[in-house]
Amino acid sequence: MKTRNFKLYSLLLGLILAMFACQPDEFNLGGVLSKSDLQYSITQDATDPNMVILESLTPGVTPLWVTPMGRSTRVKDTLRFPFAGEYQFVYGVESAGGLVQADTYQLNITTDNFDYVTDPLWTMLTGGVGESKTWVLDLFPKDEAPSYAKYFVGPLYFYGTDDSWATVTEGQTVEGDSWNWKADWAGNGSWLFGSETQLDYGTMTFDLIGGAHMTVDHKILGRQESGSFMLDASNHTMRTTDAYILHDAGRDGVVIDWGDLKVLSLTENTMQLAALRDAALSGEGACLLVYNFIAKDYSDSWVAPDQPDPEPPYDGDANEDLTTAVSTTKTWKIDMDIPYNWHGLDGSALNEVASTASDGGFAFSTWTPPYDEAAFGAVSMTLTKEGDDGGTYSIQTLDGSYEGSYTVDESNNIDFGQPVTFFSNVGGWLTFGTTAENTLRIIISEKDAIGNIEGIWLGQRSTDKAEYLSLHLSPVAGSGADDVVTATKKIITAKTWKLDSDRTYDKTTSWGAEQGPVIFSDYATWAWNPLPGQQYAAGEEGVDYGTVKFEMDGTVTVQQRKRIYTLDADGSVINGIPNPDDGAFTLQSDEVVTLNGTWAIDLDANTITMSVGMLHPWTCDYAVADWGALKIYRIESNALLLQETRDPDLSGEGEFDMTYIFVPAE
Repeated sequence: MKTRNFKLYSLLLGLILAMFACQPDEFNLGGVLSKSDLQYSITQDATDPNMVILESLTPGVTPLWVTPMGRSTRVKDTLRFPFAGEYQFVYGVESAGGLVQADTYQLNITTDNFDYVTDPLWTMLTGGVGESKTWVLDLFPKDEAPSYAKYFVGPLYFYGTDDSWATVTEGQTVEGDSWNWKADWAGNGSWLFGSETQLDYGTMTFDLIGGAHMTVDHKILGRQESGSFMLDASNHTMRTTDAYILHDAGRDGVVIDWGDLKVLSLTENTMQLAALRDAALSGEGACLLVYNFIAKDYSDSWVAPDQPDPEPPYDGDANEDLTTAVSTTKTWKIDMDIPYNWHGLDGSALNEVASTASDGGFAFSTWTPPYDEAAFGAVSMTLTKEGDDGGTYSIQTLDGSYEGSYTVDESNNIDFGQPVTFFSNVGGWLTFGTTAENTLRIIISEKDAIGNIEGIWLGQRSTDKAEYLSLHLSPVAGSGADDVVTATKKIITAKTWKLDSDRTYDKTTSWGAEQGPVIFSDYATWAWNPLPGQQYAAGEEGVDYGTVKFEMDGTVTVQQRKRIYTLDADGSVINGIPNPDDGAFTLQSDEVVTLNGTWAIDLDANTITMSVGMLHPWTCDYAVADWGALKIYRIESNALLLQETRDPDLSGEGEFDMTYIFVPAE
């Protein structure tokens, strides 16, 4: 047996050797080329020595030129150099065997040709032949420029790798990686550049004085650079050498070549230059980092356009909040701990409170304001609602009393119909009262976790400054017809509720939107609000899941639609929204069941407990262990925001409080 195997192996080996013997003595391992195989020419035009013609003569390869004007892959390319000087070129090819480059080619151009810098882009960039022009990033203190920028919305945008002058300036649509995110500094400043406090990134100057020069003062990077540049006005690219555009420190190491730039836009006053973010260096996808510049002369002479006065953050119903939603009368007293402050027109406090009266003395961090316990303690304001936009009031002060009728306008200004002085000459100078128009304005409202008003700041607009002197008022316990628990129950029981599947509730917050029917959020940095059909917790598109009605006697009725799907293959119940990719399925049940039970509210724990399950999308039924255990996120007169906890074992996902929004069904 061994002999027969040996003979068989010998025969196979002989056949293999014979096959190789039939091959040529010389063969090509993927077409590897050497420098000696490269054929190319770099010549100056006979009539114009500033015109340089590049031509690749190596057959069957892709040329890779490295030139003072950037990279090129053209077989034949023509470059135009306005100025005399020593210029370097590198010719390379990309073949099946890899990249091969020839030695650097030095070309000495001895003449100038200013016809090449007559394109308007050269003038807009440099100011023209014999001139210079300085540029700065469009980033300034907020009190100097609205939202920190004078022309753009921020100093850095992000674009796709196939974007260019054609897509940005000319508005063309191209195939490939074309998109943009115009990041605004006001909302993304600290993330964009790592600091919202450092706004001066230095200057960048281009000139055409005896050549094309570039000088950059990188204040953030701590270095000064002097070099040269070449603008290709036809292809809208720029090549810089030994000096590089202003940019942030955080992205200094994610670009392979800061001298290889695209010009996306350029005008007399504005410029957008793009460098390629490298995927490997950044750990993110490749994209264009687009830095937005404005001319320094434009910046220095810039005058802010007239802007409407900022609005304070209060956006509630002033008449309702002042008198409560469930009774018609409420009494307010000055908060004796923090009785007043000054606020900007946007509602921002102008003084930081260092200590309260209970802490040993009312004081700001930089000074101690006057305090008069008798004058502040004597103030009492009772308002009674008698219509949608007004009512009556009674105000008691240390020096007297006022009675009359008030109205509230759409900007939450309260018109008392007469001059009212709450206190005067505190500390020899501090007086608070209505304006010359007999008005005060609600600047800020303070609410507890379920939306009850805990305090308001009532502002007197200054006649000579862009600010309010604001009185801090708190409601007197029991001044309304009901206590907090009863008032909250009245809101909950006043209406029949349904899931907000039509997304009628929509509020904007600093972390994102609060929208129905369900919110996923950490309520600090992000929010996600899937629509029905997009995620199982939001339910199916176009499905009415029923209603819920709470009663003051502690009973509750839930009309719950149960939509149960099963797989045709094995009859198993489908959790979540059915997916046709999982196989054919059948809707086995679409019934509406009536669930009668009880409910209780605990405002100390901010919870509602039900003996039956709360109304919910049936596609999420499997994911919650107890639909009757709810947390209160917010309660409003026309919205209930209640949280159900997703169970990790039942859902197969992490534990999470899902906030469902309920709105009136009628």
